[in-house]
Amino acid sequence: MTVSLLNNGAGTAAAAGAGANITGNGASATSDMFTKLLVAQIKNQDPLSPTDPAQFVQQLTQLSQTESLQNLASLTSANASVLQSMQVLALGAQVGADVMAETGTLSTDGVTKVSGQMTLGATSTTTRVVLTGADGGKHYVNLGTTAAGTVPFAIDPTALGLPAGSYSMTVETSTKENPPVDLQGRLNSVRLAASGSVVLNIGNIGEVAPTAITAFNGKSTASATQSSL
Repeated sequence: MTVSLLNNGAGTAAAAGAGANITGNGASATSDMFTKLLVAQIKNQDPLSPTDPAQFVQQLTQLSQTESLQNLASLTSANASVLQSMQVLALGAQVGADVMAETGTLSTDGVTKVSGQMTLGATSTTTRVVLTGADGGKHYVNLGTTAAGTVPFAIDPTALGLPAGSYSMTVETSTKENPPVDLQGRLNSVRLAASGSVVLNIGNIGEVAPTAITAFNGKSTASATQSSL
């Protein structure tokens, strides 16, 4: 079982800490500069027409508010990094498990059957899943009449004559409803992209965001045996 970048959680947190320190140093430099400007302003004010002390108090208040906002931004950024690392670790523990994910594509080896489901808002007298290959060729999984609610189906590449490859997937219904489709696949890996986002690789689907996951179905016997080797 391989989990990409799981060991980088500490590194991510350390990077977040470094970012927080940099922001903190920036806030300190801003405070020092403001203080120097304020002192210079007091020293060089016109003795015959001194500045209203209320203005100095107002400026100090503005400085305090600015520092508070900078500290809050730094804390929020650090917390986001920590939460992201925790998400990677939590999802990493599920590597090897079967999951359901919302997708508009199918990646097939041309042999393995794939389970899926959709949820219809109304009964459809003619329902089918349409798979479109890179060459524009279409393949249909005819489901006939389907009642409102969850509709399970299976894609058999051998029966459909689907060569290995990627296919776009849509649903056609007599009610013109186009529901999202969930496919089942094995969670193969979890990684952090260069942009900092979490990316999951799921068998039968490919790479998706964590928000695409709709269900965790646990590890099958085969998956558990393979993970223990």
